[in-house]
Amino acid sequence: MKHISSIAGGVALGSAGVIMMSVLSGCEAQQKEQQNRFLVIEQQTNGKYIVVEEMPTEGPSRAIIREKDVNGNTIERFMNEAEMKALAQQEYQKVQKGTSETVQSGDSSAGMGLAGTILAVAAGSLLGNMIGNALMNNKNFSKRSSSVNKSAYSRSAASRASRSSSSKKSFFGSNSKRSSYGSRSYSG
Repeated sequence: MKHISSIAGGVALGSAGVIMMSVLSGCEAQQKEQQNRFLVIEQQTNGKYIVVEEMPTEGPSRAIIREKDVNGNTIERFMNEAEMKALAQQEYQKVQKGTSETVQSGDSSAGMGLAGTILAVAAGSLLGNMIGNALMNNKNFSKRSSSVNKSAYSRSAASRASRSSSSKKSFFGSNSKRSSYGSRSYSG
């Protein structure tokens, strides 16, 4: 009997370890999602913007905006986190009213305005994770968000996410297939 109770204790301890690991990995994923970003945003010929470079950063979020002047020369300007937050907040207010281009259906491959682009790419890190998650639950916002971000970092993160979700296994390591063993009852 002592042997059975030590096995049960080991199973409980092992289960607690598995649960703790999943909680910790969830926290890690949430921290990565909230991480500040360094963006390079480029104006297209149609006047809309797309993200061409994105990198996580330890410091505050910031961006370099590349635009064309009247002579067609590329001008770069710096945007700090406070400016990015102000634009994202203005666009989020439009989202709440239903007037933002980020939640409209239509051609999303052409880019969006500067405020919409910033909101689409960095809503979680600029306005908070709850707002970022709420926006990503909107089908149009999610579609536009992924189409406006042309950076290699974004493509790499999307690839990692799809690989990890497609290879999930059940608690016992199988691929969620039912056991072919029948249920048996023993009396003793």
